[in-house]
Amino acid sequence: MLTSELIKPKLRFSGLTLSVEMVNEQDAWLLQMAQDLIALLQQHVGHRREEWEEALDAYEGDRLDYVVVRGLAKVLSDATTFTPLTTPFSPAKLRERLFARGPVFTSSNLFHPHTRQEVLQEVAGELALSTEELEAILFADRRASYVLTDAGPTWTPSLLLARYNLELARGVLYWASHITIEASSNYKDLWRYIKLFKLMFWAEPKQEGGYRIDLDGPISPFVSSTLRYGRQMAAFLPALLLCDEWQLHAQVRPPQATGEMVYRLDSTYSLRSFFKSSGLFDSRLEADFAGEFEQKMGHKRGHWRLTRESEVLLLGNTVMIPDFVLVDDRDENRKIMIELVGFWHPQYLRHKIEIISYVFVTKNDPNDSRRT
Repeated sequence: MLTSELIKPKLRFSGLTLSVEMVNEQDAWLLQMAQDLIALLQQHVGHRREEWEEALDAYEGDRLDYVVVRGLAKVLSDATTFTPLTTPFSPAKLRERLFARGPVFTSSNLFHPHTRQEVLQEVAGELALSTEELEAILFADRRASYVLTDAGPTWTPSLLLARYNLELARGVLYWASHITIEASSNYKDLWRYIKLFKLMFWAEPKQEGGYRIDLDGPISPFVSSTLRYGRQMAAFLPALLLCDEWQLHAQVRPPQATGEMVYRLDSTYSLRSFFKSSGLFDSRLEADFAGEFEQKMGHKRGHWRLTRESEVLLLGNTVMIPDFVLVDDRDENRKIMIELVGFWHPQYLRHKIEIISYVFVTKNDPNDSRRT
C-alpha cells in the first residue's frame, strides 16, 4: 500500500470535505509512464533490489510528476518478490569474523598495518572462497541485496493506473476514526473480508434492502493498535468494490487538517477491485445439493425457490450466512434456512447449534437483551 508521503500530495480539501485527486486512466502520458515502469521492472528480474531502486531514481530524475512515478513504482514493488541469496556461510557470522580483525582501510599505516584487501584475502583463504565470493556473501542478508525473483502479476499500463487509483482511495482510511458503509447486494464476500481482516463492526438491515455497517477506524479512541488496524481497514476497501451498489462515509483526520473531515466514496467511482469474488459454490457438497434440489424439488414443488447465501444473520460482533435459503414464492416471509455440514466433530456441531439457538431466540423475543 502507498505510504502517507505518497498520498498527502494528492489530497484535496473543500470546507470539511476531503477528496483524493486520482489520475486519468486514459491519459496517454500516464499510460506511457506506466508502460516504462513495467518494462523497467521486467528488465530487473534476477537483479538486486538496490539496482531496481537505482534505476527508479534515474528514471525519476528531475521530473515534476515524481509523486506519481513513486506511487506507481510502489504499487509495482509491493506485488513483487525479492528473495535473499542462498549463501554457504551466514553473512552475520562472516561479518563478525571479519570485524573481529579490527578497523581496516584501503591503505595501511603505522597503526593499521593490514589493508582491507589483505584481510579479505586472508579470511577468504581460510574459508576456501575467492575475495569476490566473500564480498558477495558479506551483506547478502540486507534487503538491498535481495534478488527480484518474481515481478508479480501480468501488469498492463491501464491496470497499473487503476490499481494506483485504488491505493490512493484506500490510503485515506489510514486516518479514519469511523466508517459507515451501506451495501445493497453481493454480501457474501463483504462479510467474509470483514471477518478476515478482523474489523470491529456493528450492522443493521435497511428497510429498502441491504445493510448499514459501522466500523471503528484506526484512530478511534477505542483502537490502540493504530498502525496495524489502519492497514487492515485500508486493506479491506477492495472487498467493498465487489458489491454492485455501495456507499462509504468516513470521518478522517489527515495530517494537514486542523480537525475532522468527511471522506466519501461510492459505486459510481471507477475503482476496480483486485480481490477475487467467491464462486457460486464453496464446495462440491454445496454444488451437489443445489443440483439435487433442482432435480427433485424444483419442478415438482416449483413454488419453493432455492437461493445461495442470500440471508445474513447478525449475531452481535459476527455474522452467520446460511449456505442456502428456500423462499416460498406464494409467501415471501416463509423461508427455510439450510446450513450444510461436511466434515464435523461433536464440538463443531455443538457450536453450530448454539448459533442457531441464538438466532432463534433473538428473532422471536424482541425483549431479549441479546437482540442484534
